[in-house]
Amino acid sequence: MILQDLNRVRQITVIAARHGFGEVLERAGLWRILGRKEKVEVSPEAQRASTARRFRMLLNDLGPTFVKLGQVLSTRADLLPAEFIDELSLLQDNVDPIPLEQIHAQIRDSLGKDAKELFKQIDEVPLAAASIAQVHRAVTLEGDEVVVKVQRPGIAANIDSDLAVLRNLARLLEAVVEETGIYTPTGIVDEFDRAIHEELDFVNEATNIRAFLENHRERPYLKIPKVYSSLSSRTVLTLEFIRGVKINQAELSDEDRKTIAQHILEASFRQLFDDGLFHGDPHPGNLLLLEGNRLALLDFGIVGRLSRPMQETLVMLCLAVALKDSDSVARILYRVGVPDARANLVGFRNDIEGILGQHLPTTLGQVDTRSLLRDLLDLAVKYRIRIPKEYAILSRASVSTEGMLRSLYPEMNIIEVVLPYAKELLAGRYDPMQLQGGLMRTLLRLQSMAADLPTQLSQILLDMESGKFTVTVRADQFEKLNENLRSAAVIAFMGLCACGFIVGAFISFAPKPWMYGNIPVMGAVGIALAAGLFGAAITWYLFGGRGLGKVRLSRFLKAPKRK
Repeated sequence: MILQDLNRVRQITVIAARHGFGEVLERAGLWRILGRKEKVEVSPEAQRASTARRFRMLLNDLGPTFVKLGQVLSTRADLLPAEFIDELSLLQDNVDPIPLEQIHAQIRDSLGKDAKELFKQIDEVPLAAASIAQVHRAVTLEGDEVVVKVQRPGIAANIDSDLAVLRNLARLLEAVVEETGIYTPTGIVDEFDRAIHEELDFVNEATNIRAFLENHRERPYLKIPKVYSSLSSRTVLTLEFIRGVKINQAELSDEDRKTIAQHILEASFRQLFDDGLFHGDPHPGNLLLLEGNRLALLDFGIVGRLSRPMQETLVMLCLAVALKDSDSVARILYRVGVPDARANLVGFRNDIEGILGQHLPTTLGQVDTRSLLRDLLDLAVKYRIRIPKEYAILSRASVSTEGMLRSLYPEMNIIEVVLPYAKELLAGRYDPMQLQGGLMRTLLRLQSMAADLPTQLSQILLDMESGKFTVTVRADQFEKLNENLRSAAVIAFMGLCACGFIVGAFISFAPKPWMYGNIPVMGAVGIALAAGLFGAAITWYLFGGRGLGKVRLSRFLKAPKRK
């Protein structure tokens, strides 16, 4: 760790201690490593706040990279408890704007021409100023109204520096955290690294926007901004300026609300089940209301992609939940996820049955989707089933969409609206005349399996006949037994060596050769070696394979009891 990183770690630890996380740092041994002795007082605000709120305030004080980390974590309900997700969703990365001269310099460096040669006008006051980029309204030489998103100078280098610190902290955390969950700290940092570098490259966002524009070309109720490719690059993105009102600021009649809610629901279903490309953060701030109750979708930094098999699995999961089929829900989630170990499907199914009974008491129209999805994700984490990122993003998007629908038109009967889509999806899945239908693929798989089965059975029988058939059995108990036997063998070997050195030392004392003063040299060496081996054996026995003062994070993630 270089000196600059070490200073940054010291700064992070002081801010963390100020927000009430000093015990974690002390247990992790960071104070000892950094040589800090003075005590950091916890701020009065942190003393009154919950752990989740203190974590959010900590990330906010640590700067842009950590704010972005919090925003990415807020989309992953499979990583953190619900209270943390709620708090992290409040993170805003609004910062002081940079001068227009720096915007011009960044455009010149990125596009190779002066801003005055590319734009007729760029407004001095930005429309938005965030930690990664700043957005200005502008006019092209052809007279088109556009918005120009310009990356802040030096932000990539700052993020890379903070990522190096984060990665070192993650490695340290893995060494001192007692829980071994399905998501490792270094794995989370690696995923964040990929996400933040995709966001830093505006070419990715431009590609997403073009894909959305193509998918929604025949849907008049939804508008996607046009990308100006000649005025865009990795650090500059120029888009069509869309005039509209934010959907949560518009004055609407009941009929308008109903129409807009139907448009949102229609767009969501088409994105999920037709396009396989959906907006990952459809909150009210990213939706503009246009004339004729049309909608404009903004900010394509977070998107999700669903393959055809994932779409089919999602249909079956929704049907299984609607029918309260806990066995099917358990098997689908188990198949969708990546089990970290062999899961107890019986216990998993029973817990799912309890959740469905709690959230589906009577009709689907009364379902609290937010709580249902979170409980299912928490249950998957409990049984060490790693849910793919796309489904976690979909969970966040579904909760946001449901919240908008309920605020726009609470009286909407979602079942009546959804039923035609469900029939259409099922018809497409089981229509044998469609090559894309799931039934055709299922029949092909069955035919392939039927053709391969005789060959596979013949191979197994031949292996058994020739004595080449082997069965590999793995279990945690066997692994622990193997480690214990290995430890016992090493300790016994060290003990025998120590005994040998002690006997040799006594033999060396008898003739007293090679004296140094009144001390026989060989005898002293033998005793020293015996003592060293004895100490190593005792240390191995007491601490080998056992965590030294590891931190149990679950205690910090729990909500505090209210007095």
